Amino acid sequence: MLGTMLHGPGDVRFEARPEPEILEPTDAIIQLSASCICGSDLWPYRGLNAVGEPMAMGHEYCGVVLEVGSAVKTVKPGQFVVGSFCLSDNTCPHCQYGFQSSCEQREFMSGAQAALARVPLADGTLVATAEMPPDDLIPSLLATSDVLGTGWYAADAARVRPGATVVVVGDGAVGLMGVLAAKQMGAERIIAMSRHKTRQALALEYGATDIISERGEAGVARIKELTRGVGADSVLECVGTGESMQQAISATRPGGMIGYVGVPHGVQLEGQSLFFSQTGMLGGPAPVRRFLPHLMDLVLQRKINPGKVFDLELPLADVAEGYRAMDERRAIKVLLRP
Repeated sequence: MLGTMLHGPGDVRFEARPEPEILEPTDAIIQLSASCICGSDLWPYRGLNAVGEPMAMGHEYCGVVLEVGSAVKTVKPGQFVVGSFCLSDNTCPHCQYGFQSSCEQREFMSGAQAALARVPLADGTLVATAEMPPDDLIPSLLATSDVLGTGWYAADAARVRPGATVVVVGDGAVGLMGVLAAKQMGAERIIAMSRHKTRQALALEYGATDIISERGEAGVARIKELTRGVGADSVLECVGTGESMQQAISATRPGGMIGYVGVPHGVQLEGQSLFFSQTGMLGGPAPVRRFLPHLMDLVLQRKINPGKVFDLELPLADVAEGYRAMDERRAIKVLLRP
């Protein structure tokens, strides 16, 4: 089998790998219908996360079950399934509380940028559709696996409510999905922070009411201007840098909430300013499994189209070009087909 391996910064190879096998009775093997490149994959690709040895890449996935372990009860061969990037048993106390991304047996999916993949904890991780979905819905179903689920969690963590004023910091795929989520949750005003015309256009299509191109203090000043000095009820932080986090805190009104889902790099919070901001914060890795059945249902009923976030589709063999395109911001998010 051929699959994607990251050997070091900028060094992505599509090369021979062992075909996945059932290792535990709770495993499933799936044939990927599609996978994709995540913005978080760019951290090691750019050398910002250490790569000590070659890494099997890919944690967003959907496809058809080929084989299951002896303990798997909820999915069976021949079913189309979507799974979260966080693998969970969906039965432990944290899972039952809605935080499957902190499961006591948590693992992180890897190796999905390939034709076949092993999914541990299949019963708690995979959700099957009632029938085989049409091909045009595959991109949107794939989006539920991580990027939509993460954007949705950002909005949920920020307590977006009907009539709310929402700010989305970050115009990558997760930020755009945060705009979509905020719109679905009934936000009245959605302010997207973006400097890129194609991303601005998609944000508006997904429900943004205002676009702010300024960053940092200038961006916060524009938000305050648009909200008559009040700030936002809910802020979605979808980047993970020190600047973006400070921008989120400064843009939130007293008593407002920040949902932060950008993987942090260089984020340091100063206690006094955080104390007096009187803002709430909830975030971390998204418990996608909590939202997955609902999000898949919205897609299957064609009520949302998160698949539009994939603006470049490539054959899996050209995965290295996909990484380059995202790194150079020539693509928002790259869809890979086996």
